[in-house]
Amino acid sequence: MTDVKKYQFNLTPGQSAGKPGFSGWGAPASPAARPVTTAAAASTTTPATAATMPTVSAPALNRTDLPEDAAQCLVRGNTWLQNGQLEDALRAYDRAIALQPDQLESHFNRGNVLLRLQRQAEALAAFERAIALSPELAMAHYNRATLLSAAGRTDEARQGYERTLALDPTFIQARFNLGALLLAQGDLAQALACMDAVIAHAPNVPQAHLTRGTALLKMKRLPEAIQSLDRALALNAQYPEALSNRGSARLGLRQYDAAEADLTAAIRFNPQQVESYHLLGNLLSETGRHEEALAAYQRGYDLNPALPSALTNLLGEMAAVNDWHWMDEGLAKLTAAIQRGDSRIHPFRTLALLDSPELQLACARQMVASEYPGGAKAAPAVARSTSRKIRVGYYSADFHEHATAYLMAELFERHDRSQFEWFGFSYGPVSHDPMRARLRKSFDQFLDVRDRSDSDVAALSRQLGIDIAVDLKGFTRDNRLGIFAQRCAPVQVSYLGYPGTTGADYMDYVIADKTVLPPSLYPHFTEKPVLLPHSYQVNDSQRRIADRVFTREEVGLPAQGFVFCCFNNNYKILPATFDSWMRVLQAVPGSVLWLLEDNAGAARRLKEQAQRRGVDPARLVFAPRLPLDEHLARHRLADLFLDTLPCNAHTTTSDALWAGLPVLTQLGNAFAGRVAASLLRAVGLPELVTTTPADYEARAIELANDANQLQALRQRLQANRASSPLFNATLFARHIEAAYLAMDERQLQGLPLQAIEITGRTGA
Repeated sequence: MTDVKKYQFNLTPGQSAGKPGFSGWGAPASPAARPVTTAAAASTTTPATAATMPTVSAPALNRTDLPEDAAQCLVRGNTWLQNGQLEDALRAYDRAIALQPDQLESHFNRGNVLLRLQRQAEALAAFERAIALSPELAMAHYNRATLLSAAGRTDEARQGYERTLALDPTFIQARFNLGALLLAQGDLAQALACMDAVIAHAPNVPQAHLTRGTALLKMKRLPEAIQSLDRALALNAQYPEALSNRGSARLGLRQYDAAEADLTAAIRFNPQQVESYHLLGNLLSETGRHEEALAAYQRGYDLNPALPSALTNLLGEMAAVNDWHWMDEGLAKLTAAIQRGDSRIHPFRTLALLDSPELQLACARQMVASEYPGGAKAAPAVARSTSRKIRVGYYSADFHEHATAYLMAELFERHDRSQFEWFGFSYGPVSHDPMRARLRKSFDQFLDVRDRSDSDVAALSRQLGIDIAVDLKGFTRDNRLGIFAQRCAPVQVSYLGYPGTTGADYMDYVIADKTVLPPSLYPHFTEKPVLLPHSYQVNDSQRRIADRVFTREEVGLPAQGFVFCCFNNNYKILPATFDSWMRVLQAVPGSVLWLLEDNAGAARRLKEQAQRRGVDPARLVFAPRLPLDEHLARHRLADLFLDTLPCNAHTTTSDALWAGLPVLTQLGNAFAGRVAASLLRAVGLPELVTTTPADYEARAIELANDANQLQALRQRLQANRASSPLFNATLFARHIEAAYLAMDERQLQGLPLQAIEITGRTGA
């Protein structure tokens, strides 16, 4: 998304901006730079801009000799300023002030000269002196505010613009600049109000519509944002910033063809506009065109490596297509950037790239501070009345055919209605699939809030009396962490969708277990841990496995030989994991590795990487995507699932275990690398959890060569599937409800947040 920052724009000929003689304004505009005469100083109805500089009659000028008269020095200074003789003008104003220290016009015009000389600090002091002499001079407040804004002193700049407008409400340029500053500060509602006022006075200025559309885009009011950006483009059809932002809004609505047309046009009109390349990369990645996405990200990174998320976009897409040629250098740059704290690295990408809870926390904190700050904007929490049920809201974009829904559907159905009311807040795409229909029935209230802003959803949550708000997204795609930044409920919880810390002080708890979140990781989470007794991950025991019986031949597997598999998305396969796999294949003659074919580029590169490691590329077999029930059925052809690091298989581990396929994992350092271990322990297969690459490889080789041991594991998994807590959604519901009760009780008693552990004694 492109913010409005540094471009000038003009009113169309003959159009009034509400101020006589007004000729140009920017976003934000530079301070005005015209001489002030005594008459102008007395009136703020005419803005002081270079375009309206008055003609000054003056005697013949002598550059070396200045009269001993302040008024004459002022006249000479004005003339020299008009003629561009800046050093002479400055000398004249200095002389005038020396002769008459309280001469307002000389101080103000001296500030104009210093502006042109790029001596901003001195210019600021000159305008402040002018304000001290004439506190009602709106133009001086405006110039001071614009200088403060350029210097990064945004709070003071905001006050300066507000003072300008208090003195002169018709000063439209000041209102525009204030709106642009509010947008940059994240005060979106006030920025929108400013742009509405600007447009009411000057409806045909495209930059005002762009700024309004940008505010709406950040507020997630995407259809309205598109309307404003349409208006900007009607006024200027070749406006790259408006095209880029409209493309972003259309991408958010999954209008892929229209979004691609906008972003392509934005790049055509401004090939240096970096944000458009990254938005195009997002679109291409989402639609499975990974090679094109990588090229777009690479171009954006080459243009500006410091752009927020540029590095993680590039590295993430390289991982998606298993292009590792720059991976070591890129990861070193990523680590350094997070440690410096000078780049808004996207936290979700880091989960699959860095096995470091310290770096993941730092990255999350940086993203929250820049994109989702809480604090002053958050409304006060309101505790519930003890006379009613506890109201729990689940917030997600994934209430449709999605991995999160596959895991949680039965939990929503099994939840206790005697003590709780359950609300689903959906802000994902329009969907009419069977899962959506099932989920809608499972809530007491299901609210589609995709077209509402974060502040509106937070206000709605408070109006409905939500006591515990559960975020199922974190930093994953289509997240709405801004809802929680505004305190939508007295208790706010992170769960399931994002396996790491949000780094947000306004998120109170994270639901976990002792495996994924041992005490050693507590310092790397801003949330207090709520530990469930088995695994934190819920599962749906109603997932159907197709009756279809696959043959090895039809899926491309050899008739004989041990079948290792990994059905993780390709981006989770990094060189260290792949090295282990290749050593395992070399140690088990005739074995093959069966992988998900996420994209053709990844399949080609992985085969090339196998050959470089001395493994026949034919021993890598790729499985195209299938409907979930058929995908689960084909698991029967595999012998052992090999997990990945630094990000494990999560839902994919549950899929394999549900289908009766043992999973071998290595325990990582961070939450995302410990999930499979949590699931294996909950299903009664702790011996499949290893702790080092050497142990992982040795165990894989051992199981491939010991059919009896592997068969015993399969039989135990089959027996445990029906009785273990991992696939008992009713038991899980009682445990997580006990957690909600404990959170609510502490809130009602006004107790501070603390870690909560739920025991396994809760009845089913």
